[in-house]
Amino acid sequence: MSEEPVRLQKLLAQAGIGSRRYCEILIERGRVSVNGLIVTELGARARWSDEIRVDGTIVISKPEMVVFAFNKPRGVVSSMADERGRPCLQDYLGEIEERLFHVGRLDEQTEGLLILTNDGDLAQKLSHPSHEISKTYLATVDGTVSRSTIRDLKQGVTLDDGPIQFDAAVLKQSLGGQSILEVVLHSGRNRIVRRTLSAVGHPVRRLVRTHVGGLGLDGLKPGGLKLLSQDQIHALSRDSNW
Repeated sequence: MSEEPVRLQKLLAQAGIGSRRYCEILIERGRVSVNGLIVTELGARARWSDEIRVDGTIVISKPEMVVFAFNKPRGVVSSMADERGRPCLQDYLGEIEERLFHVGRLDEQTEGLLILTNDGDLAQKLSHPSHEISKTYLATVDGTVSRSTIRDLKQGVTLDDGPIQFDAAVLKQSLGGQSILEVVLHSGRNRIVRRTLSAVGHPVRRLVRTHVGGLGLDGLKPGGLKLLSQDQIHALSRDSNW
């Protein structure tokens, strides 16, 4: 797969520098360079393999690849830094020296498996919808989920931004006015599990991502970080069809 250039502000945001608007401000103020050249145009594009600096410090380059599994706790934002001072991924990385990129995102209140890597190209490939890597979640929702609702989730639900269809939906437990569902889907649309379950009348109270492709949490505690083996990395590659 050839690496396609993307807008520089998007690349910086995916690298965890900050929000896309914040990254645009950095570019406009001449604080960003690509391969040694200062860039001030917001339309500029770059690749993960480029050397990109902010205020002279390298923030994106092509190092030897490492990949981690991280169990994101509830209340942590999926960013390496946060302008509002909220808990973020960097708070859990300890003495790790590599600059890590997150593969996709989990919203602030969602827990569970997040993949971190120092290889931006890998992060982009694993995140791209064309590679159809599946994600599995355990959702605790309000109400007792009926068989017809399970059927609707698998056949398709129409949201404001288009239809969504779960690959699988299994009722694991119903007790005390709440239900626990295991759902599988490929979509990476924003808050898609929460929005879909709310649309069928079952707002989410707790959401945990347990698997990305064939990779699971496997006993990793909240806030825990685990270096993946080469076999596990290759398995992720197979899962994502590239």
